[in-house]
Amino acid sequence: MMAKREEEMKEIRVMSTEQINEELVDLKGELFMLRLQKSARNEFKSSEFRRMRKRIARMLTVKREREIDEGINKRLSRKFDRQWKKSIVVRPPPSLKKLQEEEAAAEAEKSA
Repeated sequence: MMAKREEEMKEIRVMSTEQINEELVDLKGELFMLRLQKSARNEFKSSEFRRMRKRIARMLTVKREREIDEGINKRLSRKFDRQWKKSIVVRPPPSLKKLQEEEAAAEAEKSA
């Protein structure tokens, strides 16, 4: 268990800050989709909530570690975070894209 977490942290630390930001947007979108599935009482894996929240927290930790290394204080970090959140382009999470592609393929089979 411990080795898996350390391996994931190494993987995250190798990523650039831009890649971390992109992954954060995707993971938060996935988390939102899970919440929607839960509220609609659809089938979902409850363990995914914890896994995604922990991955998001790890990425935010690495992001903050880098800011500390650059000498960015907490107040400036929050200012950058607000600016970054405003610049996010809303896009569907990867799982929704995959679901839409599967539905389009099923409809193509029906019409053919």
